Amino acid sequence: MGTPNNTGGGEENGVMMKVVTGPGGYILQDVPHLTDYIPDLPTHPNPLRSNPAYSVVKQYFVHMDDTVPQKVVVHKDSPRGIHFRRAGPRQKVYFKSDDVSACIVTCGGLCPGLNTVIREIVHSLDYMYGVNKVLGIDGGYRGFYSKNTIRLTPKTVNDIHKRGGTILGTSRGGHDTSKIVDSIQDRGINQVYIIGGDGTQKGAAAIYKEVRRRGLKVAVAGIPKTIDNDIPVVDRSFGFDTAVEEAQRAINAAHVEAESAENGIGVVKLMGRYCGFIAQYATLASRDVDCCLIPESPFYLEGKGGLFEFVEKCLKENGHMVIVIAEGAGQELLAESGHANDEQDASGNKLLQDVGLWISQKIKDYFAKQRKMAITLKYIDPTYMIRAIPSNASDNVYCTLLAQSAVHGAMAGYTGFTSGLVHGRHTYIPFNRIIETQNKVVITDRMWARLLSSTNQPSFLGPNAIVEAKKEEPPETQLLDDDGANSGNGDTGNHKIEARDT
Repeated sequence: MGTPNNTGGGEENGVMMKVVTGPGGYILQDVPHLTDYIPDLPTHPNPLRSNPAYSVVKQYFVHMDDTVPQKVVVHKDSPRGIHFRRAGPRQKVYFKSDDVSACIVTCGGLCPGLNTVIREIVHSLDYMYGVNKVLGIDGGYRGFYSKNTIRLTPKTVNDIHKRGGTILGTSRGGHDTSKIVDSIQDRGINQVYIIGGDGTQKGAAAIYKEVRRRGLKVAVAGIPKTIDNDIPVVDRSFGFDTAVEEAQRAINAAHVEAESAENGIGVVKLMGRYCGFIAQYATLASRDVDCCLIPESPFYLEGKGGLFEFVEKCLKENGHMVIVIAEGAGQELLAESGHANDEQDASGNKLLQDVGLWISQKIKDYFAKQRKMAITLKYIDPTYMIRAIPSNASDNVYCTLLAQSAVHGAMAGYTGFTSGLVHGRHTYIPFNRIIETQNKVVITDRMWARLLSSTNQPSFLGPNAIVEAKKEEPPETQLLDDDGANSGNGDTGNHKIEARDT
């Protein structure tokens, strides 16, 4: 396995994480391996040795001691810090190709790229490792014990990346760990690939824990999926680039409508239940947005420095304006006006009120009743159009590499891990790091300042609120700026896919 110095272990969120320390403050947050609880497992030569696709590769296999740092911006006296195991093929595998029986399941909401990930897992298992027994679990977690499976072959999945959605179907909830692992045992499945967001990955962690408790030789691999980009540690989640690109179409339509009318206002609601990354990056990419509202940055409507004052200022200066609002923004204002909702969906997510409709009506009422000023407001909600489209070229490449990395890891005997991109390198990340918190826009970071500079909108924060915001500890995210408290570079260049690491 390759360990620099000391190896320890700890349990976080019910999931074991191996911690390896080395000189200079080096810390490896390692992922579990089948040999951790099944001793003396036989190994086999990696089939890639004789694979024509790899015949020209200078170095077939990733070195066992290769790791990727979570933090790349350091000072000369900084400790080496937290690292993750680098993803990729290993010299030895712990499964014979003919013995592998794999399954794939998709859970939660739709996201561009789901079918691409499914396709590439199937193709990678078959073309690289000669595995031809792959099942698709129909309808999310409950499909393990209540629905039929779908036989997946390279031929049946060949064109699915051109479609949106998921050919396996999906659902929220339905996670019964015992029933799921019973089904895995009964079907003779020994590799489980789970595609979903933080709730899904928590379920994957529970499945891994139960598999380990029963002593089963089953590799459990996760691929993080959230269109909101709220998965921590990783550079970004697949489908995010596509979502930002598609959001431009809605913003452009709102801009055309607003510009074509006297005192025209276009309001676009984008996804972002708890974080505003899609709204933030769509605003920066568009350059047609005058105001961006996200959950992380509170705003108010009336009074000096409020939203109404800014809207009126834009209309007087430009004759029109475009507002982008994330679905989770302003929910506290809706609650104050009697629109609170305590209901939850099957995944435990709070069902939000439509803030786009609410703020549109508030703006109309303000100008009609208080300012006696005629406006033309158009409201656009492209949410389900964005979720349902196929992934773009950038996300297709990303999905391919995520899927291949997951397959390499499972074949090499790693388990209880998520495949993710960290600073342009593919890594294996312990489940607990993925599920411990949510990634959010840091409004004290320079990236948010760049947006405010681009739109010329006020921050809507008073002096006291700014002081409090600066006191908050920012989350560990790769989207922080280079002077952030923990890691990463907030520049948009961090979102480019680099296909140098397979």
